[in-house]
Amino acid sequence: MSDKRFLQDVLRISIPVALQSMLQSSFSMVDQIMVGQLGDKSVAAVEIAGKPSFIYAFVIGAISTITGIMISQYIGNHNREAEEKSICINFLVMILTGLTFLSVFSLFQNPFVGMFTEEEQVIAEGSTYLGIISWTFIPLGICNILGTTLRCRDKSTWPPYIGIFSALLNTGLNYCLIFGNFGAPRFGIAGAAYASVISQAAGALISILCFCRLYGRIRISLSLGKAGYSQYFLMLLPIVLNEFFWSVGQSVYTYVYGHMGTNELAGMSLTGAVQGLTMGALSGLSQAAGILIGKRLGCKEYDAAYEDSKKLCGLGVAGSLVFTLLLILIRNPYVQMFNVSGDVRGIGADILAAFAILMPVKVQNMILGGGIIRSGGKTKYVMMIDMMGTWLIGVPLALLTGLYLKMPVIWVNVIKLTLTN
Repeated sequence: MSDKRFLQDVLRISIPVALQSMLQSSFSMVDQIMVGQLGDKSVAAVEIAGKPSFIYAFVIGAISTITGIMISQYIGNHNREAEEKSICINFLVMILTGLTFLSVFSLFQNPFVGMFTEEEQVIAEGSTYLGIISWTFIPLGICNILGTTLRCRDKSTWPPYIGIFSALLNTGLNYCLIFGNFGAPRFGIAGAAYASVISQAAGALISILCFCRLYGRIRISLSLGKAGYSQYFLMLLPIVLNEFFWSVGQSVYTYVYGHMGTNELAGMSLTGAVQGLTMGALSGLSQAAGILIGKRLGCKEYDAAYEDSKKLCGLGVAGSLVFTLLLILIRNPYVQMFNVSGDVRGIGADILAAFAILMPVKVQNMILGGGIIRSGGKTKYVMMIDMMGTWLIGVPLALLTGLYLKMPVIWVNVIKLTLTN
């Protein structure tokens, strides 16, 4: 394959994926900016209450990654029956996962939020937000699984259009339901949660309609055989467990920030959405690696897979350097958009600068671990590296520096960015 053709294939896959990821991150960013007009404590409440959604997004992303790898390989060897079975099985796993998260966090929202802070207003607002936002788990899962399926079938422009519609709907509903505009009731922080539920549900419904249009009727089958299920779970579980424990580890950092003080937690909260947005802009390279390298491996083109992997890493370096410069330039104007104290803005700007500097390293980890290595089914190596970096080094150091040595929050955040992917 020529370099020009390779670049076209990468852009064809990665740009729609990046747009969809950025649009999903925009849900959080719009919520944060609008809720940010309500004050420091509301910003902190959304940050804490959004942690279950953060964990769930990574778990569902792992299931979507497996879905993409399986479908790509079955398309590569022209096995339509196995492709349809893989869709059914991964869809069922997603539904069961979503129901589990919904049950837990819609019932125990108050104890969960209370683990992160002792501020009564933050606990009250966070619990309200979490009880409502939990209903987005299943719609979000549907959008992810079906979006991956559509991309594997070369309908990569469909998911971004769905995402654009959902994001615009979310923005309009936020404006109405948070502040009580256009005759709508003023729900405050709960309005942001209601807006997300409605817009995510609308996106899920459109995703289902698009899937049905593409595939028509598929044979619903969960039959893989003992050997097939054994291979499936050997590939799935390391990725799911890795993403789950990694994202839980990130929530431990939020626990540390919350017990350092509301200002520290709110300052860190200001940057989360824009970090997700910029990483999402380059996440398409990871998805492209999984799909393109997966197809190469499915066709047993190992030398070509190796060469394509090097090219993808090079694209990651170039893209991340562009975003590093951009984030450094906009960090101060960005934090000025929030109706918070000067101390909170200063903390947010410092954390954003640290993230920008370390972004090239994080993008390489995402492409290598999230796409290239996993495309060959070698998921246990990625899991071991992530677990060691997060739980054996990063989390203990964050607890030590933040809660016991009482170091400034920026240094705790640098430890987090340096030692976790």
